[in-house]
Amino acid sequence: MPKKPPFSLDTDALVLGSGLAGLVLALKVADRSKVLLCTKTDLKTTNSAMAQGGIAAVMSTEDSFDRHVDDTLNAGAGLCDPEVVRKIIEAGPERIQDLVGWGVKFDLGADERVDLTREGGHSMRRILHIADHTGQELHAQVLQKVLAHPNIKVLENHYALDLIVDAGRCVGAYVLDRIGGKVFPVLARSTFVATGGAGKVYLYTSNWSGATGDGIAMAYRAGARVANMEFMQFHPTCLFHPSARNFLITEALRGEGAELVDRSGRAFMKEHHPMGSLAPRDIVARSIDAEMKRTGAECVYLDITFEPREFLEKRFPGIYKKCFELGIDMAKQPIPVVPAAHYLCGGVVTDIDGATGVPGLYALGETACTGLHGANRLASNSLLECLVISHNAAVNFLASDLKRAAGLQVAAWPQSEMENADEMIVIHHMWDEIRRLMWNYVGIVRTDRRLHRALTRLQLIQKEISEYYASFKTHSDIEELRNIATVAELTVRCALMRKESRGIHYNTDYPDLLPKAADSVISGT
Repeated sequence: MPKKPPFSLDTDALVLGSGLAGLVLALKVADRSKVLLCTKTDLKTTNSAMAQGGIAAVMSTEDSFDRHVDDTLNAGAGLCDPEVVRKIIEAGPERIQDLVGWGVKFDLGADERVDLTREGGHSMRRILHIADHTGQELHAQVLQKVLAHPNIKVLENHYALDLIVDAGRCVGAYVLDRIGGKVFPVLARSTFVATGGAGKVYLYTSNWSGATGDGIAMAYRAGARVANMEFMQFHPTCLFHPSARNFLITEALRGEGAELVDRSGRAFMKEHHPMGSLAPRDIVARSIDAEMKRTGAECVYLDITFEPREFLEKRFPGIYKKCFELGIDMAKQPIPVVPAAHYLCGGVVTDIDGATGVPGLYALGETACTGLHGANRLASNSLLECLVISHNAAVNFLASDLKRAAGLQVAAWPQSEMENADEMIVIHHMWDEIRRLMWNYVGIVRTDRRLHRALTRLQLIQKEISEYYASFKTHSDIEELRNIATVAELTVRCALMRKESRGIHYNTDYPDLLPKAADSVISGT
């Protein structure tokens, strides 16, 4: 375990978050820079490690960059930045080689070439994978390299509370030692926010418990722009079981031919889209939602019983084991599934190098809005984005002439010792209220009336949080509550700005597309 730090620290690169984006950035700059990486729990707990499907990249002669670009643009419903899409996709094969060089071993086919699968929205097989636990293996391999690097210092259970801005430039962050209970400043030449997404803003999510939008909220408070927050992608197939509320059933099952069926066994997706169960995720999620509302069912089912047990155990070992433990034999019975908040396509606005509008501040991974995903992320493009943008950010950082902020005098973070259990219960109630509010009023299908009602209530909750915040400033629960409230309000405000239905965002008051796609942008405070 890392040693307890002194009152203040300084470094070249401050990395907030231990997902794939943050790890890759740290590793890429560490040979020439001092790196401090902070993660609010342990290093292994991250959305990246939970990714099942794989990484999309053009790796076969049958495929092409143009095909991958077209698939991405089609899924993004006209809101992607075509130049960003092409640059990221064309960099894919080289970034895959980075992983191979770090020891990652992707699954191989019978011909000893990399085995490629297919997921929703893809016209070709181009998903590199490691069984059904790709993210876990990638994360573990890169983490091993990070921990072995002498220039990278890691602080677990250290939670970034806010960024430090001096004369318009980000110079570091205030960090809470969650075990010691003290807050100290970290000064840095550049700060890289890679804290992941915000699935916990919603009641039902596939995300880990710490996905509370911390980086987005901090960057917004520091003056960065955020965009397209209304585009929370709902994964169509989260396991419906009381003992596994955030267990994802990868889209790769549908890539291998699994069909979505209702409780009578009727395959219904062809009625909603020509690609059937392999339609883009927003369409699949809305179709499932419509079927559940039409029939009153609590869930739908994913049927892959046509495949032999041996294939399922080998190709999807994690899912097979989990389902079997819960009494679901996927070789004999369909898997009960429901949609759940999964991936945020919006976030902190950055360029192709991950740089925000605030000098010295970068945003990486799901925290960022680069222009790749548009109004709906194409399956397995997210890990690709992590690799490419983190590489670009590393190159940009190493070439920059920003000096380390060491020696700068910053104000001490106000310490608070209040730990009233009764008052903490109120904080947890507000947390639960936000998540239910977002699920009910800002979910898969929206209306302006619901959005306005959500905004009014969120603004009242924000006032209540401000009252509590003065007494609980050094408690991670109130900090996370403050962040999910900020992200929830930004989401609703972006949704109200969009007078159309596009991609993931579907508003029955505006069911049609506007002639021209435009980002929903909110400037930071």
